[in-house]
Amino acid sequence: MKTKITLLALALLSITTAFGQKKTNGNVYIEHPAINVVDEFVKASVAGDSLKMASYITEDFKAYWGTTNVPDTKGLDKAAFIRNQLLYFNALDYYSVTPFPDSYPDAIEYKKDNKDQEVWVQTWVELNGVHKRTGVKIDASAHRLYKLTEDNKINTIINYANGTVLDEIRASFVDRKNGTIYNHHDNINTIRKMIYAMEKGDMEKAYSFYEEDATFGDLSSFKNRGISLADQKVQDKAFLEKFDLVTIEMSGYPDYLEYEMDDSRAVLSWWNFHLVRKSDKMAIVLPVFFIDDFNKDGKIIRESAYYNERLLEQPFKVASN
Repeated sequence: MKTKITLLALALLSITTAFGQKKTNGNVYIEHPAINVVDEFVKASVAGDSLKMASYITEDFKAYWGTTNVPDTKGLDKAAFIRNQLLYFNALDYYSVTPFPDSYPDAIEYKKDNKDQEVWVQTWVELNGVHKRTGVKIDASAHRLYKLTEDNKINTIINYANGTVLDEIRASFVDRKNGTIYNHHDNINTIRKMIYAMEKGDMEKAYSFYEEDATFGDLSSFKNRGISLADQKVQDKAFLEKFDLVTIEMSGYPDYLEYEMDDSRAVLSWWNFHLVRKSDKMAIVLPVFFIDDFNKDGKIIRESAYYNERLLEQPFKVASN
């Protein structure tokens, strides 16, 4: 028994030792001449200084995209990479490259397989700007690896970034339709029936046009956004205890938008709510703009309302001279 316990203890010790071993493979620096070179190179690229950029790069330089799905990619040579970087300078207003919040670059000197004494610098940055032609705002994060020679020349760059942030720019160079606008549609009919049921005090019928899990947003108040149908019913009841709803008139005409992207659909409608405040019999006209999102079954799944809440609190006064 003692022998078995001893063997078990030795086995556990060997496993612990195997998993607990550490072996260094160089040094990591928070300050290093290579970091300074990378910083100056980035400043030159933001300034569009191609000659200064070239001075930091070796003649056999290569740049790669770490997220590419192209096997055996050849990367970009020195001239092609500089042209690529100048695209950002020439195409963007307010162009900047800044450290990602709470990050800092590292310089790594590996021992193994590093006979040429090369240094890797890794950075985490935010690229910002507004595309001059399309107005698309870029606010993108990127991770870059720079390999520098012993004399602090950049020999390789591997860039990791989300290339989809540029898709909106590419798509914005041409006009593109995104669905159809209707001025007559069954979903518009639904909105009219819902509004006029509310006008007649038939709240049960008005609520029947919503899905049970519909959400509501009162965009005049941060407190009432994304609330449930049950909560909206409570708010409607409280509102009608303070105001008499005399009539509701349509302003202009509703639009029904059936979007191609995201397969979404919404009715935009404008109304004037004629109210009487019960506390002082003050007549109030409240303009309201609704955006109602529909599902494929013709039920309202989300509603956003825009109006001036102050009109409910005090009468409109004409300024005196």
